[in-house]
Amino acid sequence: MNPNKLFKKWINHPGMDETLLNELNDMSDDQIKDSFYRDLEFGTAGLRGVIGAGTNRMNIYTVAKASLGLAKHILLTVPEERRSVAISRDSRINSDLFAKVAAEVFASNGIKVHFYKDINPVPALSFATRELHCSYGVMITASHNPSKYNGYKVYGADGCQITDEAANAILTKINAINPLKLPERATFEEYMAQGLIEYISDEVIDRFIENVKAQSLIGDAEVNKDVSIVYSPLNGAGLVPVLRVLRESGYTNITVVKEQEQPDGNFPTCPYPNPEIRATLELGLSYCKEHDADLMLATDPDCDRVGIAVKNAEGEHVLMTGNQVGVLLLNYICERRTAMNKMPEHPVMVKSLVSMNVADKIAAHYGVETKNVLTGFKYIGEQIGNLEREGKEDSYIFGFEESYGYLSGTYVRDKDGVNGASLIAEMFAYYKTQGISLLDKLEEIWKEYGYTLNTLHSYEFEGPKGMDTMNSIVNSFRHLKDRFCNLPIIEKTDYLEGVNGLPKSNVLKIALAGDYSLIIRPSGTEPKLKVYISIKSDSKERATTIESRLENLIKSYFAQGV
Repeated sequence: MNPNKLFKKWINHPGMDETLLNELNDMSDDQIKDSFYRDLEFGTAGLRGVIGAGTNRMNIYTVAKASLGLAKHILLTVPEERRSVAISRDSRINSDLFAKVAAEVFASNGIKVHFYKDINPVPALSFATRELHCSYGVMITASHNPSKYNGYKVYGADGCQITDEAANAILTKINAINPLKLPERATFEEYMAQGLIEYISDEVIDRFIENVKAQSLIGDAEVNKDVSIVYSPLNGAGLVPVLRVLRESGYTNITVVKEQEQPDGNFPTCPYPNPEIRATLELGLSYCKEHDADLMLATDPDCDRVGIAVKNAEGEHVLMTGNQVGVLLLNYICERRTAMNKMPEHPVMVKSLVSMNVADKIAAHYGVETKNVLTGFKYIGEQIGNLEREGKEDSYIFGFEESYGYLSGTYVRDKDGVNGASLIAEMFAYYKTQGISLLDKLEEIWKEYGYTLNTLHSYEFEGPKGMDTMNSIVNSFRHLKDRFCNLPIIEKTDYLEGVNGLPKSNVLKIALAGDYSLIIRPSGTEPKLKVYISIKSDSKERATTIESRLENLIKSYFAQGV
């Protein structure tokens, strides 16, 4: 692919969008290369990229191209009477525009579009796709990426992100399309008038909310719900559904972080709107201190992740990791289901293989089967689908990822920040009523099952050579022999070869002497290499010391030019 030739075609295109044309006119040579050296990659996570002009950017042309490819796939594979797509979007820059472009392309191909009138989160899109029996769903979002990004997630009829097989079939159609030579189409409003596009009704949203509320496990327990909660939607799509579920469930003592309350794709107070990052939550933490809050909740822009903070014994607000919250929620669900006699006959918990192994021990204690899957909640959704096909859908009790994604029901097939926020508030209030903090409960779990420290370290590799560099590093780890960082290697598990029936994936796990392990993989949505460190120890202090040493050795290893 010649970046300069493509650039000239775009800048000389007679119908070029004026905003994009102005950007093209201001491009430097380096910007031209980065914007046109490849097509924006389409995979199981759809598209994700920087907003702007070029084939390697999110813009109306790349969105229309992807939509036309999906439309052609639908026309070939779905009977005419079942051809329909649900569309939602979050608060990101151009999300409204991209959603309408996608809707126009589908409608121009005779495919019915169910369109959320207002912004709505990922789980609401997954729900609508299933509830309205759509053949596919599209969510315009870049999840927790910085504001310069946007994306295009594709969901199957089951409400789960598409499989590798579907992604490859759609990609074949996409690759045959010239984004500058797309068929003529009418406007969004014209298709609305024709009935090819219609807004998703409030009744669908109501049913989604009711399904979230139905996940409650309070039962007949006495719970004081007057807990002080600070909530931030991080200027995203969570504000309305999260507040509605919390308030309708009895949690009314809620303070919203005003600066992060309204939808704003510029994310002015949190440039990296990821609840995994402390800097993103600093404003919320200041609200907690000001209002002496018991609990802080924060959802990312597309509201599929939840970050939390709780007060410790000294009155300071402490952030909790996705692993810690996942373990606490699993333990709470098992406790309550057992107490309420609502544990299914063959209960199943699903988690990503990079998530904390203590969860496996808790599950085993309660007679719950653990299924470990590749990173990506679509693999958890896939397991729910497998259970559904076997007539065992009710066996699923919980799924989580260490990256702050949780789901306790089967009404959607992606992580649900609305469900997560509601369940966390309930768990917090339940234990607080008994005089137990979540930090206390976590200590109980460590004492019973052993202390484990899991950390994630990300290394950025941007630009045309970034992916090659990351693949080279992972391959260098594959070729390690007997030791790493002076620690004996006990076992290497290479998921590129396919393990336990899982799809092949560029993931490598290295078990080291001392009950330590590393998992290394390139991110599927960001130019980052991710390294997960797990330390099992007899104390938090010792685990932290060992983890720090191991992290420094990894950095040193990278610095040597792996």
